[in-house]
Amino acid sequence: MSAPTDVLTVTNLKAYYQLSLFGVDREVRAVDDITLTIRKNEIYGIAGESSSGKTSLIKTLAVAMRPPFRIVGGSIVYRFGDKVIDAYGVDRKEVDAIRWKNLSYIMQGSMSVMNPVRRIARSFEDFAFRPMGLPKAEFWKRVRAHLERLGLSPDVLSAYPHELSGGMRQRVTIAVATVCQPEFIIADEPTTALDVVVQKDVLAMIRDVQQQLGSSVVFVTHDMSVHANITDRIGIIYAGRLVEEGPTRELFTAPKHPYTAHLVASLPRIGDVSEKVALEGRPPSLADPPSGCRFHPRCPLAVDRCRSENPPMETVGPDHRTACFRSDDVHPLTDLSGGKQKEAVS
Repeated sequence: MSAPTDVLTVTNLKAYYQLSLFGVDREVRAVDDITLTIRKNEIYGIAGESSSGKTSLIKTLAVAMRPPFRIVGGSIVYRFGDKVIDAYGVDRKEVDAIRWKNLSYIMQGSMSVMNPVRRIARSFEDFAFRPMGLPKAEFWKRVRAHLERLGLSPDVLSAYPHELSGGMRQRVTIAVATVCQPEFIIADEPTTALDVVVQKDVLAMIRDVQQQLGSSVVFVTHDMSVHANITDRIGIIYAGRLVEEGPTRELFTAPKHPYTAHLVASLPRIGDVSEKVALEGRPPSLADPPSGCRFHPRCPLAVDRCRSENPPMETVGPDHRTACFRSDDVHPLTDLSGGKQKEAVS
């Protein structure tokens, strides 16, 4: 059941790529039975390796799916004030009515957002003019004020995308996505391909926007160090399933799933010269996932039960859930205070 502070409720969500090639039906279980909630005014991180299902999940949240990707079960419900929207249970016009105004999307790669042969001003007009519903003069006044609030010069409106640096283009992309002051923002790898200095500035900008607007943000990246700097809670995705969820600090200091422990241990730390523990193998094919826990072929703690039964998500602490039969035996592989390696099993 949703709490009044929940802006998004995802229940038993299943979304598969359903293909038929040369008479052979194939199903890729990219999002498989995920349940989570996102609260007002929080930044919720989604982490996992490449091909874990992160991008597929946020496509469903953004209602940006295209065949052969389809919802096969579950629900996605948004709550904006008194307005409750079942994203896949209402007419598409109702979803379009909340897009950009209530629900916004910072896409991966700034050049995929802005038309390279049109000035930046046209991007603002294309995305925001209709949802804002203002007269032209008032609209441009609002756009310029928004740019200045984010520390950007209104002069960028007359520039072409190729005339801006990668970091500046990403800042403009964030400005475009937030000019309507949305209540819910999805950020898909917004710091990809940026150097660490620019990345820091972009993260600070996203945090400032979130605090100014009081928005909820879903922040997707495989980089755990970025999650440590910006998110309040994290959901760990592996092979299309949510395997752990909890407060960011707790997931870094006391993970309860062996996959989370390895993700945290992969982070480099100043002064840490100890040998890193590599995670063997690779994520499974989502067209033919293993039985039981999908992590068991790579898990150092796996037992026979893990190979035959799918572990349910269970509460293991305040606001902390995990899907692991051996969660009590999981310990941090790295001591965050000193970088000393620890055993994975008690």
